[in-house]
Amino acid sequence: MGKDEKDHEDTKEGSGLNENRQEGCSSKEGKGKRLWKKVKYQLVEYHSLPGFLRDNEFILGHYRSEWPLKQTLLSVFTIHNETLNVWTHLIGFFLFLTLTIYTAMKIPKFVDLPTIHHFPDVLRKADMHKLHAELLTCLPSLPNMPDLQTFREELKTSILPSMDLLPSPSNWYIVELLTNCLPERFSHSNHTDVCLLLSMKEELANIIAPLMKRPITRWPFFAFLGGAMFCLLASSICHLLLCHSQRLSYIMLRLDYAGIVALISTSFYPPVYYSFMCYPFFCNLYMGFITLLGIGTILVSLLPVFESPKYRGLRACLFSGMGLLGIAPIFHKLILFWHQPEAHHTTGYEILMGAFYGLGALVYATRVPERWMPGKFDIAGHSHQLFHILVVAGAYSHYRAGLVYLKWRDLEGC
Repeated sequence: MGKDEKDHEDTKEGSGLNENRQEGCSSKEGKGKRLWKKVKYQLVEYHSLPGFLRDNEFILGHYRSEWPLKQTLLSVFTIHNETLNVWTHLIGFFLFLTLTIYTAMKIPKFVDLPTIHHFPDVLRKADMHKLHAELLTCLPSLPNMPDLQTFREELKTSILPSMDLLPSPSNWYIVELLTNCLPERFSHSNHTDVCLLLSMKEELANIIAPLMKRPITRWPFFAFLGGAMFCLLASSICHLLLCHSQRLSYIMLRLDYAGIVALISTSFYPPVYYSFMCYPFFCNLYMGFITLLGIGTILVSLLPVFESPKYRGLRACLFSGMGLLGIAPIFHKLILFWHQPEAHHTTGYEILMGAFYGLGALVYATRVPERWMPGKFDIAGHSHQLFHILVVAGAYSHYRAGLVYLKWRDLEGC
């Protein structure tokens, strides 16, 4: 019996020891998993990267490598060498989304000529303030008056290119307009106001004329805004997710290239459409050519070799070449509309846009400044971040040019 009890106690003691060992092993295993997870999600150096993530040997560290999708998505809020690449274009996307909403709300459905608020100073003299206010209230409603049909037809058939050269309507039309607007002011007993305003009939015609027109179509301008937003959002998503896996990297880079092509192609639409809207052949020629070229470029970008670091210069040249094709319609516009200040104004914005894009492509291709001091610009200040900022600046310059085109064509039509 004593021996049996002793054996039982030894067995019990042994099982307890085994349990302690198992607990110790599981504890070590848990620590090991946590340590592995910590090591796995740490940022790594360039030499530790798989081949598909090796793109810029002058950025030495702070890489994410094959992280799980959840951790990759959450890394948008952490610091690594892609953080500013993600946020420069994500902020740019929200900037252009805001501009699109603002523009859609502010651009009128009917032309509201700004000069109507700067009616000739003579109306503001002496006791004419009241007359000025009454005219401001009345003039926008004039296009709905049935007796203006003749005046509208006269304006429609005008082939003169400048509003300042519009044929003035006859005295009868001016008197008719003003009588309908201000019946008390323009009674037969009040000759002073009539004489004063008839002497200004040219300026009055220039104010009333645009109110007779519907604005030109907006789709080319909003196509550009859509292309800019797609480019910026695609770029931001690409830089966030391409570290996950080789397959996802391939897909994201193609999305990024498609976004660049979309921005370049749609940037042609406002200047080409609004410059040549009265010349359908040239309008269709330029827009059709850049659209087909954009589709061809996207197809070329599907080749796996296109993303190779050694073809970085080729990519920069291809995208820059697409943009440089815009020189042809710009020169053509200047030849046709050299006398128009709007043609020079928009060209100034387009030169600024080209400078931003060209400098961005140069920085992208040469990998400056990180090639001068490898490892010093891993987190902030490397070439791709500068490239992103210059792209946003160039797109915004083009947005400003688009507003000038809209105002010009709204006032002058074809």
